[in-house]
Amino acid sequence: QVQLVESGGGLVQAGGSLRLACAASGRTVSSYAIGWFRQAPGKEREFVAAISWSGDSTYYADSVKGRFTISRDNAKNTVYLQMSSLKPEDTAVYYCAASLWKGRTTMAEYRYWGQGTQVTVSS
Repeated sequence: QVQLVESGGGLVQAGGSLRLACAASGRTVSSYAIGWFRQAPGKEREFVAAISWSGDSTYYADSVKGRFTISRDNAKNTVYLQMSSLKPEDTAVYYCAASLWKGRTTMAEYRYWGQGTQVTVSS
């Protein structure tokens, strides 16, 4: 069993930055790949970024490539999503999720989910 708790969301102006954190707990949390997804009002949840259990492989959606950076600190059981050059279209609830496999981009491949944190980017 893995529990995930997101934090760091908030309101930011376009062009600004935020860092989200995903705190994980559980017996074998360091064995899981972690992904970030987001869901805007009226839209389906979409993949944002993912990182392997070791941290040496990262994956990004084209829409955030070059602006977002995913990283992890296994000593702290925490995964981060550094978001820069934010745009109004980045507004969404951001979720982190855990998967046994690295590089996965679909929701069905993630077993555990957090409750989400709201990110709002004003224009």
